[in-house]
Amino acid sequence: MRIVIAGGHGKIALRLARQLADRGDEPVALIRNPDHAQDVRDAGAEPVVVDLEKATVTELAEKVMNADGVVFAAGAGPGSGAPRKDTVDRAAAVLTADASALAGVRRLIQVSAINVDEPVPEGADEVWAAYVEAKRAADADLRERHLELDWTILRPGRLTDGPGTGLVALGPDVGRAEVTRDDVASVIVALLDEPGTVGRTLNLVNGETPVADAVRAMSS
Repeated sequence: MRIVIAGGHGKIALRLARQLADRGDEPVALIRNPDHAQDVRDAGAEPVVVDLEKATVTELAEKVMNADGVVFAAGAGPGSGAPRKDTVDRAAAVLTADASALAGVRRLIQVSAINVDEPVPEGADEVWAAYVEAKRAADADLRERHLELDWTILRPGRLTDGPGTGLVALGPDVGRAEVTRDDVASVIVALLDEPGTVGRTLNLVNGETPVADAVRAMSS
């Protein structure tokens, strides 16, 4: 499969590209900074330079054309302020969905964050609140697109860089806990193979169920 990854230089994205390439798929990494091209090549992906904060929907549609699926794994990242949480975590996600629909690529997996539908506590950090609101708004937008996109929203818990375990807890009611980025990437690969997970919003943390079994259990 040809899979386009938005936010292609991110920590989850690089792991995802490597897993897809290792099994013979064709990952395409959308990157803003051309200096990151070699990193994504080393992970087995084809680098494509495009700025998700500046591109038009037509420009982005050209980048995802002929893909079998799109994964939105972009984020403003640590150190960015509240405005970029909106322009990347929300607006770039909406743009990616628009471009995928325009290009006729139905399968879209969006990486969100666990518990973003819950109210932000009073007194919470402004940037954190903006991040949660951006992810919540992006997910809400995607949920309205069931006629044009075959979407799945994946909401990992607190991300860690430890080695993947291959064991997870996945489902709409899974509580907050840690999950390795390796395991998030493995779940995305499995979701791409499982059309029965279309239209689901799934929390993800490390647990006791093998990835393939956990994803299969969420197939409607």
